[in-house]
Amino acid sequence: MPDRPTPPRDPVQLRAIIEALVFAAEEPLTSADLADLFPETPEDDLRAALDEVTRSCESDDRGLEIGRIAGGYRMATKPGLGEWVRALFRSRNRRRLSGAALETLAIVAYRQPITTPEIQVLRGIDPTAVLQSLMDKKLVRVLGRKKVVGKPLLYGTTRDFLAHFGLNALEDLPSLEEFGDLAVARAAAQVAGPAPEGKPGPFEEADQDDDSGDVEEFEDDGEDEREQGEDNA
Repeated sequence: MPDRPTPPRDPVQLRAIIEALVFAAEEPLTSADLADLFPETPEDDLRAALDEVTRSCESDDRGLEIGRIAGGYRMATKPGLGEWVRALFRSRNRRRLSGAALETLAIVAYRQPITTPEIQVLRGIDPTAVLQSLMDKKLVRVLGRKKVVGKPLLYGTTRDFLAHFGLNALEDLPSLEEFGDLAVARAAAQVAGPAPEGKPGPFEEADQDDDSGDVEEFEDDGEDEREQGEDNA
């Protein structure tokens, strides 16, 4: 195990370190991350330090805030300063999703776990290429295989999906009315029907990684990642 820095004894130093970690983390920083970094520090102390750092960023004279994203903590610019950030990066390329990708992603988000043929029924075209693109972007993942003839792959969203759209959990997905004129509204309208029997709706309590409601419907996929993009409809 690589040598770790000396654990801080001063609470002020601990808060400064945690603030730096939240800022530097590529993914939302979780309580488990802190417990791993500070094994000798009581969890209550870590949680108190993290809460204090979060509160300190709420001041009006701070340009950054810490929010709960994808089950962890992420530092970001305050929404009211968004126009200045957009002005800075207006000339830079940003990752964008096509209309087809947005439609497919909406179907997966609202009806997961879902198979390729089921998506094709809703969209009317073969979504295999779009699904592979979404998997390459780490927005969609394979959850397992449906227990029907052929055992087709089941798709769902990822933690990166939550982080990309600024959501803490799937129940934070916007209502259909909030889609406005987005191209994804067409797909969202298609999936607005009742959820499959035994599955919670998009705004009912659900955990992205909790497959307990689908034990009889699909099984975990034990194959490696190179096979995740294949379609076994």
